[in-house]
Parts: sequence; structure tokens; C-alpha cells
Amino acid sequence: MKIDVLIDVKTTLGEGPIWDVEQQRLYFIDSMDGRVFRCTETGGEVRAWDVPGKIGSMALRKDGNGAIVALQNGFHLLDFETGDCELLHDPEPGMPETRLNDGKADRRGRFFAGSMDTGEDSPAGSLYRVDPDFSVTKVDEGIVCSNGPCFSPDDKTFYFQDTWSGEIWAYDYDIGSGALSNRRTFAKVDGANGGAADGSTVDAEGYLWNALVYDSKIVRYAPDGTVDRVIEMPVKKVTSMNFGGPDMDVLYVTSMAKPPLPRFPGDGPLRGSVFAITGLGIKGVPEPRFGA
Repeated sequence: MKIDVLIDVKTTLGEGPIWDVEQQRLYFIDSMDGRVFRCTETGGEVRAWDVPGKIGSMALRKDGNGAIVALQNGFHLLDFETGDCELLHDPEPGMPETRLNDGKADRRGRFFAGSMDTGEDSPAGSLYRVDPDFSVTKVDEGIVCSNGPCFSPDDKTFYFQDTWSGEIWAYDYDIGSGALSNRRTFAKVDGANGGAADGSTVDAEGYLWNALVYDSKIVRYAPDGTVDRVIEMPVKKVTSMNFGGPDMDVLYVTSMAKPPLPRFPGDGPLRGSVFAITGLGIKGVPEPRFGA
């Protein structure tokens, strides 16, 4: 196994890496600075788009010419050619204390994204589903900080966490209707060193990978919730990851350069970098696009 810096752009809060198999490009975001990035598998041909507000997550649209983005004030459609960002729906009007955060698309083109309390203290957040027809449905609530949504390879399980609950949750998932049920504890998170569950992805073997933000670790969980392996990262504030590359065997990992609140720790000179981990001997599954 080898950990390299793919690109050092010093993202204030790097998040949401997505490898698009059709374009063979990596997308990631800077949540605090409101920016979407794209680069090649080796970190070249960097392109960036500004969006009008803090961004929590994104998923490419079916035609690849744009994305659905979860911004501070609602779900938007970003056009890659023009840079325009059109509001679809604000699910939390009149709630300035919250913003939309992490999200992922399922294999029927739906987009799941949750909100968070910006002070990361109050359970004011909710989890939403955006269907391909742009309708928005609340599917869970009472969340401090929504993070880590992803789906098992057989589409029967949805994983999600409230970062400060100390748990990663699993739900039964109905791929036909998009309904969630039977929320339960999938794994307890080891927060002894101040770490908390951040972004997640699922590999081709059905194992869940989670970024233990503030504790320099990436944890791989078996389908039964037991810890399979732990990777020590060169920065404390690892935030999320996604498998990609031509053979889907490179783990791309984002990090943050500056913590969002003063109580969180600082970091070393590689803070805010995007990392590429090779030699794992494990492959991921392609990320779906949003839309019908």
C-alpha cells in the first residue's frame, strides 16, 4: 500500500470525492469555499466551478454536462458549460442555522443528502431524497450532522451516520421505491482520540470504508460491522473517500485545511490535500449519476 498526494489545492473543507467512470475524471468539492473541482486520475487538467454558497455534496447528472449540488440554501442544478446554478428546492426555508451536507446517488438515479446544524450541536438536520423528477421527500430527521450516505452493492442496505452519534447506521433499502426502513446500529465508532465518522464509500466486496475525521484514520468495516482494517493517514482531518482510476482500485481521499469550528484540531503541512492510495488489492463500484 502507498499513500501519495494527488493534488494539493489546500481545500478549506475538502469533501465528496466522486470518480466518474464515463469521463474518467475525479470530482471533489470545497464545502466552505463553495467550489467544485475536477481532475484526471493523476491530478492533472484541474478545472473548478464556483457555486453560490457553501456546498455539502454533489452527483453528476445523467448526461454528464452538469450536477445536482446540495448547497447551503437548497438543492441546485449546476451547468458545467455556463457555470450557472439553478435552485430546485430549498427543503429548510427559514432555518439559517442549518445547511445541506453529504449526499450520494443510488442506482435508480435518486439523490440522498442530509442537512446539519452549522454549530454541530443541535439535532436540527434531516435526511432527504431527491427523485429524478426533482420531487423532494424527507426520509429521516433529528440529525446533528448528516454524513456518509452510501449503498451496498446489492442495493439492499443504505448506510448513513450522524457524525456525533458515535455510530454508523444501516437501513433496509427498497431500490424500487427508494424507501428506507429498520434503522439500526451497523458499527460503533472509536472516538477515543476525538475522531468521528465522516464520509463513507462501499467497495465491490460489500465492505464499508469510513473517514475517521480528526483522528488521521480510514476504517474498513466488514458487512457484519466489525473492523477489518485501519489505515493511518498523514493528516488528522480526513473527510471522505471514493474508489476510482481506470481499474477502480485507487482510493481517493479528501481532507480539510481548516476546521470549521475553533474546538477542532489543526493539522500538518499536507492539510487540505487530496490523496491517492494504491496497492490495496481492492476495487470499488462505479458511482451512479442522478436523473432518469
